[in-house]
Amino acid sequence: MTPEGSLLAAEGLCKAYGPTPALDDADFSIHPGEVVAVMGPSGSGKSTLLHCLAGIIAPDAGTVRYGPYELTGLGDAQRSALRRSDFGFVFQFGQLVPELTALENVALPLRLNGTKRKEAERQAQEWLERLEVEAVSGQRPGELSGGQGQRIAVARALATRPRVIFADEPTGALDSLNGERVLTLLTDAARDTSAAVVLVTHESRVAAYSDREIVVRDGKVKDMLAGLI
Repeated sequence: MTPEGSLLAAEGLCKAYGPTPALDDADFSIHPGEVVAVMGPSGSGKSTLLHCLAGIIAPDAGTVRYGPYELTGLGDAQRSALRRSDFGFVFQFGQLVPELTALENVALPLRLNGTKRKEAERQAQEWLERLEVEAVSGQRPGELSGGQGQRIAVARALATRPRVIFADEPTGALDSLNGERVLTLLTDAARDTSAAVVLVTHESRVAAYSDREIVVRDGKVKDMLAGLI
């Protein structure tokens, strides 16, 4: 893993949409158990960085390395398999499957990876308990509060015990009290399992839960610890 034992690292990422550069020679790295906040105004390139790191989109130039894999050299099927097994995702609005109960939503990634239904639901129930939403396990997303739905989304992201969690504005749709609880539960659970968390946000109160902050502006990355672009 490079550089210096990092779990996920990107070098020289460039990505443009037409004449507009979204990423311009961007570097990034994260270690196991580390929470890194990716900050920046709307349109700065932070979501594009997350999508490149997760192998959702391919950069125009540069490399993304996850453990022994160079994501930019893998095919779509291989990257999809990694996203199912090694990566977890939490989005601003949860994106739960409306037809499924909370328990079934959390069990879904386990089932997609081949786990038997009873075992998948047993593990899902454990995560619901850890995220303090076991009481609503039989309810569907439309019956949940925003805070409950987002905790279930976090439980779903953690269910496969991923090595990297990508959280894109995970508290953007929540009030401050619910947002703080979701962040505490997410970061504590991730650190307990040594998962790395890439936390995209534009709010300093959210970034305060991270170990390190980087700022994306005009497609360039500035590490606040190093203080250099």
